[in-house]
Amino acid sequence: MSIAITCTSLAFAWPDGTPVFEGLDVAFGPGRTGLVGVNGSGKSTLLKLIAGELAPADGTVRIAGEVGYLPQNVTLDTMLKVDDALGIAAQRAALHAIEAGDVAEKHFETVGDDWDVEERALATLGELGLGHIELDRTIGEVSGGESVLLRLAALLLRRPDVLLLDEPTNNLDLYARRRLYAAVDAWPGVMVVVSHDRELLELVDQIADLRGGEITWYGGTYSAYEEVLATEQEAAERMVRVAEADLKKQKRELTDAQVKLARRKRYGQKMWDQKREPKIVMGARKRAAQESAGKHRIMHEERLAEAKDRLDEAVEAVRDDDEIRVDLPYTAVPPGRTVLTLLDLHLAYGARVEGGFDLRGPERVALIGRNGAGKTTLLRTIAGELEPLSGEAQAHVPLRFLPQRLDVLDDELTVAENVARFAPGATNNRVRARLARFLFRGARADQKAATLSGGERFRAALAALMLAEPAPQLLMLDEPTNNLDMASVRQLTTALESYEGALIVASHDLPFLESVGITRWLLLEDGELKEITPEAVGYPF
Repeated sequence: MSIAITCTSLAFAWPDGTPVFEGLDVAFGPGRTGLVGVNGSGKSTLLKLIAGELAPADGTVRIAGEVGYLPQNVTLDTMLKVDDALGIAAQRAALHAIEAGDVAEKHFETVGDDWDVEERALATLGELGLGHIELDRTIGEVSGGESVLLRLAALLLRRPDVLLLDEPTNNLDLYARRRLYAAVDAWPGVMVVVSHDRELLELVDQIADLRGGEITWYGGTYSAYEEVLATEQEAAERMVRVAEADLKKQKRELTDAQVKLARRKRYGQKMWDQKREPKIVMGARKRAAQESAGKHRIMHEERLAEAKDRLDEAVEAVRDDDEIRVDLPYTAVPPGRTVLTLLDLHLAYGARVEGGFDLRGPERVALIGRNGAGKTTLLRTIAGELEPLSGEAQAHVPLRFLPQRLDVLDDELTVAENVARFAPGATNNRVRARLARFLFRGARADQKAATLSGGERFRAALAALMLAEPAPQLLMLDEPTNNLDMASVRQLTTALESYEGALIVASHDLPFLESVGITRWLLLEDGELKEITPEAVGYPF
């Protein structure tokens, strides 16, 4: 099997000295590879090193062919035209000039052999569900999810030999995800995809597990990986129990040996004191006894040390991945209390809430709808970040909003400094104690926000939200699972289960919404907010 990507002795550290890789060797060949690992393990960093977005401190990256890279956070110039974003603006202009009768040589050089570039572009947009987007529109007219698909369309049009995708389903509604799944499934070349989307990871050919700066390979899909991992962990846990039993045995034997040696020593001293044998005989016997005792003690101590080493190795083989522990503040809301009122609300970009809408008590609301429907705009309006065009949005309790882009953090400040901004009355010790529960311990709390991975950034933003004063009785989350590994999603779910305030979650992650006990489903469609039944949630949001 030919190798497309080869990383040799790769080393990388952040500017503050935090190491990410030291001597990493890995190669990716044909097929689709799912790159998995806990948040902060270096998955996105590895993709950036391969794509040339970052330079390694040491080692080399060799790639056979052209690379296409879809980053985790896609940002496109809002004034850019769609054909420019697709990388075909010059070719389109040349084609149109030729069709208009301008036969200048430069136009033919620009077009080359790609005479059907416009048709291919429209076909690719159609395959990704973007057939309604005209090539002359500007990026500012499309939603965030559509921007991701546009960037993917540009890559597919280039037909690179290697395709790198970093959390490509983030911010995509279910309809758009289906389109992306189809594109991934049909990809004929080399692909490396970083994702926490289980359905996407069921389309890969192998899993590369990045852990502790090293990669372990597993054949098959994510489900097959989980099965093998579970078997490995059961065996590793059995080895720990065996090693623990052996260590106890060696400790007992060492203690028994020490007792026997002490008895022999006392007996020998008694014989010496009573002088029952010639001095020269007793001296020889004493030296032989000391030598034997020394060997005996050393043997048992070596066995004990070996047992400790075996236990350490067995424990090392058992995964104990840290997970965030979210202790939400006491935020109980009485069942009858009005938490939020929306009245004849007309929002920027066209969405509206006709008549009145009330949220009472500790209700749990899922806000669903396709990309561009206005979910984020509605949440930002409720949070006071946007002014409504008309109408009223009034929260009657303290609220906190965790935005999709996690832009509550100042990149120039450390994690601890960011959290302290939201709770100026909290002591440094309290801030750091809270951060430790979000896995920012010691020097990690002093990392600049700009150096954080997507999952780490989420943890830091959530820590700031939870430590903020006053504690939120209305919590609003916009796509909260986007950058979390699966262990952290479970922890967030557990935390929200114990939350006693009102909750509004905008998400396309149906399993997550179902896991947090949603009591009301609101659909934002065609500019209107409608309450729907749980049975109607099959709508492709």
